[in-house]
Amino acid sequence: MIRLTVDLAAREVARQLNQTGGRLFIPGAASEPLALFEAYRREPGLAAGLTFVSAHVPGINRTDWASLHETARAEGTFVSADWRASFEAGRFAFRPLTWFQTFRWLGETPLDAAIVQVSEPDADGNVSLGIASDLAPAVLARDVYKVALINPAMPRVRGAVYPLAGFDLVADASHDLLTYAAGTLDPAFDAIKRHLQGLIPAGASVQFGVGKAGVAALAALEGMKGLRIHSGMVTDPLLPVLDSGALTEVVTGLAAGSRALYDRCGEDARIRFEPSGFTHDIRVLAAIPRLVAVNSAIEIDLFGQANAEFQDGRQISGVGGLTDFLRGARLSDGGLPILALPASARRGEISRIVPRLPPLAVSVPRADVGLVITEHGVADLRGLTLDARAEALIGVADPGHRDRLADAWAEMRRGL
Repeated sequence: MIRLTVDLAAREVARQLNQTGGRLFIPGAASEPLALFEAYRREPGLAAGLTFVSAHVPGINRTDWASLHETARAEGTFVSADWRASFEAGRFAFRPLTWFQTFRWLGETPLDAAIVQVSEPDADGNVSLGIASDLAPAVLARDVYKVALINPAMPRVRGAVYPLAGFDLVADASHDLLTYAAGTLDPAFDAIKRHLQGLIPAGASVQFGVGKAGVAALAALEGMKGLRIHSGMVTDPLLPVLDSGALTEVVTGLAAGSRALYDRCGEDARIRFEPSGFTHDIRVLAAIPRLVAVNSAIEIDLFGQANAEFQDGRQISGVGGLTDFLRGARLSDGGLPILALPASARRGEISRIVPRLPPLAVSVPRADVGLVITEHGVADLRGLTLDARAEALIGVADPGHRDRLADAWAEMRRGL
């Protein structure tokens, strides 16, 4: 099979899409095809009229594909400062979907072509989607023009493989994979980690989101035994937990971190990659006993509603897998749906537990919020009355804001 250069592949894709349309799927997270992006930058006319369809993750993906040409467009399920200009100009279409819904959407939305990064083929001519096996399977199952970008940096992982002969076009795209630094624990999240250690039951399966809540969740597992990971993404803090012997199995769709993490994903027999149609399916999650889902939010109000997407009324992110996992853990036998966040921001000036969210800012309805953890303790809201929920949340707020929150609740309560 002839393997083109990435520049020639970009030209051939443009030629094909001039005949069939202009909607092109590209993977996100650590598998974003930056070599293709650079090819379009070298010949921006090739991107004219194209719509780049993806689910790029804020903090990991930094490129604005809609910026490649004045007539290019993009669609996705997160908003970020990195493509804010295109969003405000109406050239980036935001779709407010959960991660499981995103998988379904990619299986149904009109598409003309798909470009994915894959590993080198094995002796049987099969390739792996490697560390981004999450959303692409929804597209590769469809009758679209398929392009494989072979990247030697992409590890072959345990999970689905695809025959290279099943792609319409094959190109070489050798470049480093995107990396991501999950960060370290600050004092607030170090305290949250200790609260988590007192909650995670023996034999649990643990899920965690991006950011410091995920770092805290993984750090809480060190020293434990017989645990599983079932998560949409894994990051570098997984490595010491693997080395500690705490884990018997890791099921995920994405890895985002260092080269050491990517290599481990290809080497460690405990790690298996599955599509998001499996990892985020509430039916799968509900059947996992003792599923502990640890995620975060920007703020939570005294009704228990959470905001994970808005800041000062502006869309800055998306819901991702947040509600998928909270709902799945809620249905799991012995499961724990957890939101973990610092009680305040800006050195205590701003409380992240607020009296009431604006209607636009509600990412997670109150019925889906189970346990809320801050550095000041654990508020288990499950089954509590309206007033008891507010009291529990005030109890884990920053002490400097508790009186104000109590007064605000008393006033709101009189009007209910």
